[in-house]
Order: sequence, then C-alpha cells, then structure tokens
Amino acid sequence: MACTSCSTKDGQPKGCKNNGTCGTDSCNKLTVFDWLSNMSVPNGEKPFDFVEVRFKNGRKHYYKNTENLSLSIGDVVATEAQSGHDIGVVTLTGELVRVQMKRKKASQTGDEVQKIYRKASQKDIDIWSDARDREEPMKVKARQFAIDLNLQMKISDIEFQGDASKATFYYTAEDRVDFRELIKLFAKEFRTRIEMKQIGFRQEAARLGGIGSCGRELCCSTWLTDFRSVSTSAARYQQLSLNPQKLAGQCGKLKCCLNYELDSYLDALKAFPKTDIKLYTEKGTAVCQKTDIFKGHMWYAYEGEWMNWHKITTDQAREIIELNRKKEKVESLEEYASDLVEEAITTEFENVVGQDSLTRFDSPKGPKKRKNTKGRNTKNKNTRKPAARTDAKTSDKPKAAPSKPRKRQEVKGEAKTANKPKPRPKQRPKPRAKTDDKAGATDQNKGPVKKPAKRRPKPNPSKGNDKGSPKTGGSKDVKGQDNVKNKD
Repeated sequence: MACTSCSTKDGQPKGCKNNGTCGTDSCNKLTVFDWLSNMSVPNGEKPFDFVEVRFKNGRKHYYKNTENLSLSIGDVVATEAQSGHDIGVVTLTGELVRVQMKRKKASQTGDEVQKIYRKASQKDIDIWSDARDREEPMKVKARQFAIDLNLQMKISDIEFQGDASKATFYYTAEDRVDFRELIKLFAKEFRTRIEMKQIGFRQEAARLGGIGSCGRELCCSTWLTDFRSVSTSAARYQQLSLNPQKLAGQCGKLKCCLNYELDSYLDALKAFPKTDIKLYTEKGTAVCQKTDIFKGHMWYAYEGEWMNWHKITTDQAREIIELNRKKEKVESLEEYASDLVEEAITTEFENVVGQDSLTRFDSPKGPKKRKNTKGRNTKNKNTRKPAARTDAKTSDKPKAAPSKPRKRQEVKGEAKTANKPKPRPKQRPKPRAKTDDKAGATDQNKGPVKKPAKRRPKPNPSKGNDKGSPKTGGSKDVKGQDNVKNKD
C-alpha cells in the first residue's frame, strides 16, 4: 500500500523514507481514505469534534477534541489514558469519523469518552520512542520466563504506553492460564506496571501481519475488521479437499477467505437435486458420488459397482427422480451417459478469428526433418571448403582442375549425397611430382636428379677413390679406373 504523494519503489515508500509510516498515514494497516478532505463544512455547522487516533499495530480509538485544536492527519497527539497519558497519531478527522463510530458502535456521550490533551511536544516524542525501543528485548525475556514456569501461553507482542508508565503484554492461549507468578517476575525485572491481555489467534495475526498463501498481505491486517466464524461446511459446499494444511491460515485457524464465495456456491447448489436422493433403475440403485457445480454435472454409481461412475446432467437427474416418484424406473444410467458423451463429441468450435493452433509448439519434430537438416549442412560445408583450398594452392591452374579435397570427399563416401559434384576432368597432375619434390630437387630442363639412398651410399665421381665404401670397395675401384682412362 502507498499514498498518492510518495508512491512506492521496491516495496518501500519513495517520498517519506519512513519504511511504511508516512505523514499522510496511507501506508499503515486498516487505513481509511478521507474522500471528504477537499470538501468544506456548510455554513452555520461546526465540524465534528471527534478524532480517530492510531496506536501500535493498528489499534485505534476515538477521542474528543475538547480544546478545539487544529488537527490534521499525521499529527502526533497526547491522549487521555487510565493513568497518565498515551501518544498516538491522528488518522482521520471530520465527518468520516462520525460514520466510523456508528459502524463500530462507539458511544459519543458518557464516561467512556476520552479526550485529547495537546499536541505532543519533543519531550513526549523522545520518551515514547525510547519506550518503543525497549519492547523487543523485553519480549525475548518475557517468553523465556513463561517457558521456565511451564505456562501454556505465547506472548506475541508488547506495547508500552506513551509516557512509559505501563506495559501491556498480549498473549494467546487455548485455556485459562494462571500467570500471577509471571507478573511478579515481570514487575521485578522490568520495573514498570504490567497488564496482561489475552487475544485470539486471528487477532494475533491481524496485529503482527504477514503474507498469505495467495501472495498478498493478510486480509485481517489490511482491510478486514470483523472476524466471522469459519466452519468446515464452507469447504464442503465448495468441494474442497479437507486438508488442514491447505485450509488453515497463518493463525492456525480456517482461512477467512472461505466465506467470501460461499453465498454464490449456495445459490448455485439450489439448482442441483439433493445428493442423498437415490436413483432407482432396472439395473440397480444408483448413489451420487460427486457433483460439478460449474458444469452442472453429477456422477452416480450403482450399489456394488462403486468403481464405475456414470456422468449425467442435473436435468437428467431430476427427470429420473420424477419418474421414481411415479413409481417408474428407467432401464439404466448408461443411456443418459451415452447421450451426454455424443453431445460432447459433436460440439465443435469454428476458428473465426483465424488464429493458429495453440498446440503448434507442442508437436515434436520428426526424425526426417533432422536428417535433411544435417545433409544440408554437410553439403554446404563440403562445397565451400574445396573452393577455398584450390584458390589458395593452385592459383595458376584452371578452375576445372581437381584438387585433393575432392579426392578426400570421394574416399570418405560423401559423394553419395543428393547433389553430386561435377565429374572430374581427364587431365590429372602426376602424383609422383610432389613425391619427387619431397625426395630431392628437380630441374625442368635436365629432369629430376636423384639423390643417393641413405642405406647404400655411392661415392662421388669427382672426388676419386679415396672415400670408398668398404662394403663395395672392389667394384668401385674398377669404376674409378675406367673414369681415369676416359679422362686421359
């Protein structure tokens, strides 16, 4: 919640910077919007002299402005209490206070009426804030004292009076608790007057607040002021599962929201025949098992055949009941159930707007599409790679000349794809050309010059027979002699 002047950002008020308690008091629990604030009082009439004042955790009271103070929403005032004074914040003024007092049946006359003393001074506010800071550590100690005395109670909250003269302890308990010894311990430890006040579990949740299972703030702490009794029959009428974990709120009781739609369900159930009426047929007696309020269907099962349910409409059930009152029986419930099934099959809806099917994304892709996509990707890759290699390595050769990547493609078996590559030309480079280049140097005019093998080295004829191999020395000497004769 947020007021119009400050708005919220990240869940906190943006303008007032007070984490949920702004000057206009629109960020607090159970706040009433003053829609008459811009309207002036008619001439000759006095403004209503009662003011609504809020205290800790949404506790509100109505006080009379006997001093005719000019009060507005957000003013901190000192109010009358049983002993001393209390400090609170003004939340509502004007004619809406009269409406709220009538709604809550608060008396405007008598001894119960309390008054406003003054606007709070800085000293009053300092004492009030110091007392509020003492509440949390006191609550921890108070709970420990209750545990030590083995008392079946839970201390949920502590509220100090504005002048710090009294502390009110709010607790919840299922039975009556004898806390006389506990009060003595509190008075000795905290050095102040003690008041014990028992509240219900729903009031405790309303005071503390929280987030419900619906994701919103609790109704009891935001706008719900009266707590009606909630019974399990409300869940039965709405056909909810009687699971206490789902039906119970944070207070441990049944959720208040079970009563919100109960009246509409009761009105809809008036059109249904009573579930305790049995249907008599020639096949057997049928008993109601389930009803669908929204669709108007009822399920019946024969006695002895509880696993087989037959769905019929409310009109068909009434028709059978009227025949039974006339002491007539129908053959079986299957006839009515089959008619209902045929009607459900024949009903078709036309696509007038022209929208696509809602399940178009749910159908999985077939395996054929996946294979085709894989084939296309490989084709594109195989056709692109050879072109890049041929341009880099054989720039002087014609474009139709084959290259090694195409030869690899045939070896791998990729030529069997749908789009076959073009046939290779007949002219091929000799495969030994590159091996010769790797083995030794070549000369275009003289032809390739072979290097001597490493395993069987041959002597160089220019150097003579000085360095001959010992293995083939005899033959090399003869050859050396022939060369000398030729030179001579």
